[in-house]
Amino acid sequence: MGKTKTLTTGKMIAYGVGIFGIQMLVGYINTYQSQFYSKVLNAELTVCAVIILAAKIISSFADPVIGRLIDGAHFKSGKMKPFVAFSILPFAAITLMMFVFIPFPNDAVKYVYITFTTVLWNILMSFADIPSQGMLAVLSPSSEEKNSAAGFSNMMKSVGLIVPGLVVPIVCMATGSPDIGKKEYLITAVVVCLLALLFVALMLGTTKEVIKSEPQKMSLKAMFRELVTNKPLMIIFLMNLLGFGRNLAVNIGVQTAAVVFKEGFSITLFGNQIAFAGENLSIALGIGSSVTSFIGITIAPFVAKKLGIKKTFMIFGVYGLAASTAYYLLFVFGPDFWRGFWGIFIGQFIISLMFGTHGYAPLVMLSDSVDYREMTTGKRTEGLQSSIVTLSIKLANAFSVAVGIFMVGLSGYKADMAGTPDLITPKMTNIVTAAYWLVPGICVGLSMLPMLFYKLDDPEIRSKMTAYMRSREEQNV
Repeated sequence: MGKTKTLTTGKMIAYGVGIFGIQMLVGYINTYQSQFYSKVLNAELTVCAVIILAAKIISSFADPVIGRLIDGAHFKSGKMKPFVAFSILPFAAITLMMFVFIPFPNDAVKYVYITFTTVLWNILMSFADIPSQGMLAVLSPSSEEKNSAAGFSNMMKSVGLIVPGLVVPIVCMATGSPDIGKKEYLITAVVVCLLALLFVALMLGTTKEVIKSEPQKMSLKAMFRELVTNKPLMIIFLMNLLGFGRNLAVNIGVQTAAVVFKEGFSITLFGNQIAFAGENLSIALGIGSSVTSFIGITIAPFVAKKLGIKKTFMIFGVYGLAASTAYYLLFVFGPDFWRGFWGIFIGQFIISLMFGTHGYAPLVMLSDSVDYREMTTGKRTEGLQSSIVTLSIKLANAFSVAVGIFMVGLSGYKADMAGTPDLITPKMTNIVTAAYWLVPGICVGLSMLPMLFYKLDDPEIRSKMTAYMRSREEQNV
């Protein structure tokens, strides 16, 4: 008789759907925040880059505190779920608030408001993201079940990040506008927030934390010691920091689409002609990348099951560095075909496969790190370790936004240039596309360096961890 699964397919799907909902909120802000500020609030892109960078760094100091709160909590339903439940409504509310047009009396008030709301958004994002990511470690004692859930949730996470880019043109079609304006930004925010709340509610109502541990209080000094002494955790931390450019495609997708498809285009759907311009052009870039990203995310768990997470990560990394560099050189120096729609489509299709392991691997590694740390120290610190990983992600996003928007700003691009091809120069296009295609590939290559020192794939260590978790499961029965 087969062993009963703890993390059933239904629960795994519910967990992935909840992650999808949270990442929808993250994706909408990451993709459209700077464009909304530039176009609707008339803010300078380079100033926005500095504000977003500073806000993310300032708010990152809250992450270890949040981890400490989680590990010190004692709720009947577990460590993670209550924090997700408490945070998701205010997180959705601040996301909606950030796309409300306000006629500021002067630039000083405007930039203070942008800074305050961006800091608050990032703190509330951590309150939702840290426990939702950490939940995976407590949903099952089986590493195989958690790895399967990690693969599915990573796929849902990636899809969630790009879904707002699909909602925007649908909203524009509904309002009859070829481009997104104040009204369209707000309607999209309402749709995204309502869907996120629904999906997270499904996750909370369906999943159950089965691995329990006693509340643990940790000082900030102990938190720093955890990072320094926990080698697998340090590797994840450095992987995320060095791979910061992986998120550039999301952060500057709108601006990149505006320069590579500078004349815009239209399609006929159900007898109606639909024009794509400005922010709506980002969907054209997404066409080429979404399919391949899905393929990469789907096959990564199967490759990792055969080769281990380390070798899989390295294979995808080498591929990404080579593919992104090759296509950027073709775009800049190659025949005109590579600068046209189909050339860009093919380039996106080829490059995007490299992202298959970069959301999946840290989730699996974090879950293993929690189990390994418990096995070697007797302490289980999902909240602390999740907060440290989230801290690295937030810092990476800060660098990503800063580098991306700075490069776009320094190229001379302005939000109102979309749809005006005469204003978009070859130099501007080359700088923006370097940020979009070349920098992510370089960062993917850099993120392989700490992975060289990852040891939890070692068969002997894995055997010990499996035996330990099996004995732990038997004690809990």
